[in-house]
Amino acid sequence: MARERRPDASHPDWVLLGVIAAPVGIKGAVRITSYAENPASFADLGPLHDGPGGPLLRLVVERAAGAAGVVARVHGVEDRNAAEKLRGKRLYVPRKSLPPLEEDDTFYHHDLVGLAVRDEEGVDLGVVAHVANYGAGDILEVALSDGRRVPVAFTRAFVPVVDVAGGRIVIARAAFEDLSGEGGREDGP
Repeated sequence: MARERRPDASHPDWVLLGVIAAPVGIKGAVRITSYAENPASFADLGPLHDGPGGPLLRLVVERAAGAAGVVARVHGVEDRNAAEKLRGKRLYVPRKSLPPLEEDDTFYHHDLVGLAVRDEEGVDLGVVAHVANYGAGDILEVALSDGRRVPVAFTRAFVPVVDVAGGRIVIARAAFEDLSGEGGREDGP
């Protein structure tokens, strides 16, 4: 199972954990779309950065806002006009700030994006371009060498080998024949 939802492969040492979506009320609060497994948990990782290596933003989460969001106060933002200027700001943490994963078959999405994709015989197929989860389990978007993008269910049956340190994953050819796999890798067939 992968944890954060939206990796940003253009900044490998930084992890995108959320985006400021809109102001809330008139006193400077903002709604944040969180990409963390637990929407409010990104605030526990310390100060967030406005872009990789950008200025620090100190947040206090006030409450949940839907399934993947929170309402937060940003230090120094006191009114709606100031909050409006933050709309669209991406919130990053250094990769080293993320807690270590405790399960062997658990991965951060960020670590999967960019991995080389090979089949069982070692033939290069492409790279992992994106990882998504729409509620039924993680889906790898594989950018094939011929330019097509193909979704693959992130299950043991379709992805028997994940070697983050080696920079590769193995995808069974059957994954390209049956794209309707369900569930996350941890409970897949």
